Amino acid sequence: MTNILITGGSRGIGYELVKQFAQHADNYIVVLSRNTDKLKALQAECLKLYNNNITIYGVDFDSPSLSDDLKQVIAQEAKHFHILVNNAGVLINQPFSETSLHNFIHIYKVNVFAPALLIKEVLQNNQPEQLTHVVNIGSMGGFQGSAKFPDLSVYSSSKAAIANLTEVLAEEYKASNTKFNCLALGAAQTEMLNEAFPDYKAPLSAVQIAIYIHQFCITGANYFNGKIIPVALTTP
Repeated sequence: MTNILITGGSRGIGYELVKQFAQHADNYIVVLSRNTDKLKALQAECLKLYNNNITIYGVDFDSPSLSDDLKQVIAQEAKHFHILVNNAGVLINQPFSETSLHNFIHIYKVNVFAPALLIKEVLQNNQPEQLTHVVNIGSMGGFQGSAKFPDLSVYSSSKAAIANLTEVLAEEYKASNTKFNCLALGAAQTEMLNEAFPDYKAPLSAVQIAIYIHQFCITGANYFNGKIIPVALTTP
């Protein structure tokens, strides 16, 4: 059995990614998100379509109790997670001069601090002799040399931070069975994109991106470690 932990599974790419994994009966899937109603809908859908009863937890990645909440989830599961996908994220389309400290901290808490805390908890409870593949979901906006866009300074810089964290953790754990990679995604048609850019039409759907991430989670650790990999139809 493969144990998989996915954050941000209540909508968009995360929702579709959970469904990709749920199609295989030998996958045990744990999903974290603050939106418990949508998680319950996802759980019901996976059970109906694939007879896979995923496990869900309502976790707010901007909560002051986040560290304790994650500790409780990992302790309660008491499993080795072979795959960890840090997919939860928040995007605010706002000029830098108008971005409040609250929004700045909010974006970094969800996009950087929460993944870091979860990685730490998972690795502390995992079995060192077993393989672990940590896949951080980044953005082309945080990929060096790629096209940059105004009003995304905080979001893009947070994604650059998670990409760099991927590299340094891969170096720190290079003698272990834990592999770290970051997928720098281009635009995909998701609810988050629609909220930030209502008139923009992305070239790829959430399902198309989820199919790619699913395969990468399974096979990527055989070929990559500490890599930031652009996943986009356009040249950086």
